[in-house]
Amino acid sequence: MEKQNFFLNCQKQFLDIANKLNLKTEIIEELKEPQRIIKFQIPIKTDNGKKKVFFGFRSQHNNALGPYKGGIRFHQNVSEDEVKALSMLMTWKCSLLNLPFGGGKGGIIINPKELSKKELEKLSRGYVKAIFPFLGENIDIPAPDVNTNAQIMEWMIDEYFKLTGKKSFAAFTGKPLNLWGLEGREEATGYGGVVILKKLANTFKLNPQKTTIAIQGFGNVGSNFAYFAQKEGYKIIAVSEVDNGIFKEDGLNIEEILECKKRTGKISICIKNFDKEITNKQLLELNVDVLVLAAVENVISKNNAEKIKAKYIIEMANGPITPDAEGILEKRKIFSVPDILSNSGGVVASYFEWIQSKEKNRWKKEKTFVELSKKLSKSFDEVFFLSKKKKINLREASYILSVDKVAKSIK
Repeated sequence: MEKQNFFLNCQKQFLDIANKLNLKTEIIEELKEPQRIIKFQIPIKTDNGKKKVFFGFRSQHNNALGPYKGGIRFHQNVSEDEVKALSMLMTWKCSLLNLPFGGGKGGIIINPKELSKKELEKLSRGYVKAIFPFLGENIDIPAPDVNTNAQIMEWMIDEYFKLTGKKSFAAFTGKPLNLWGLEGREEATGYGGVVILKKLANTFKLNPQKTTIAIQGFGNVGSNFAYFAQKEGYKIIAVSEVDNGIFKEDGLNIEEILECKKRTGKISICIKNFDKEITNKQLLELNVDVLVLAAVENVISKNNAEKIKAKYIIEMANGPITPDAEGILEKRKIFSVPDILSNSGGVVASYFEWIQSKEKNRWKKEKTFVELSKKLSKSFDEVFFLSKKKKINLREASYILSVDKVAKSIK
């Protein structure tokens, strides 16, 4: 994987679009950096009685369209540049999907597997203690992200209630159902990716039964994408995790893999019915119709872009293709759906949860999926129409639509 500065890549993409839109200098200055970046220490007492200090971040990129919105990740590679980049992408994503939110993102530098449940709870509550004056249902609304979940949101919102003295359920999303969490929120990002897959299939007349798919990344997003894609009749011939993947020419049984992962934590340990094990590098270079990138950023770079054989790419991770690689893929007529469109199911569902939490009017999972499909389909049509009209790729069309909306709002 090519090591590039994720934030500088995001800035470069924005500046290219800003020039095409002839934005005024003061608007460019406002949007090229976050409005606020909070860096802080979180000291906790560990189970062995010693004090340990962790480092946390919250980046609030822009709130011209509404309160900041974005996840909190617990990962050893969290950095200031990463949360700044992701908060910027969230601004464009919310704008593109016509949501009344701006972009935010947060994280703690930690490998959560090294902490006990009790330590994890102290860390989660410590995060909120450090920044609670900057949070709120109309200020900044966090959600789960990498290595965080409904349980962590429960600890966080409980701490927020204690500190503010009021039960504001819309201050966090991705919560458990008993705290006005949304049915279907867990599956929403992966499900949304399959809505995009179906739009692709309709646009390019692909037959699901004959369409082969490889999925890099089998966490929450990749596994839900696989599950819903298989339900729609698509043929998934390869999936991979951090260490390795599995390949089967006539199609894998996704439900069996999900069951195996649930029992063992790995996808290949208890699966017998596959042709061979493959590496992540091999998965990226498979001869498939659709390549789904659901792992991490920068996995397709100028070093491997010439070796990609897929006809279509759906970006389910943030920033999985470097700007250098994008030019190569485009020349080779490989059609790519950008992250800010294809992985936006999660933030759309968060918006639904925010409404539900404010109105105290519970949504059923079916309603979540129906409304999600409508929003994503509409955005895909808008982006595709502009890309055809201006003869530009989908990423450029997505950015033009989203940046223009934020810029007009600032004016």
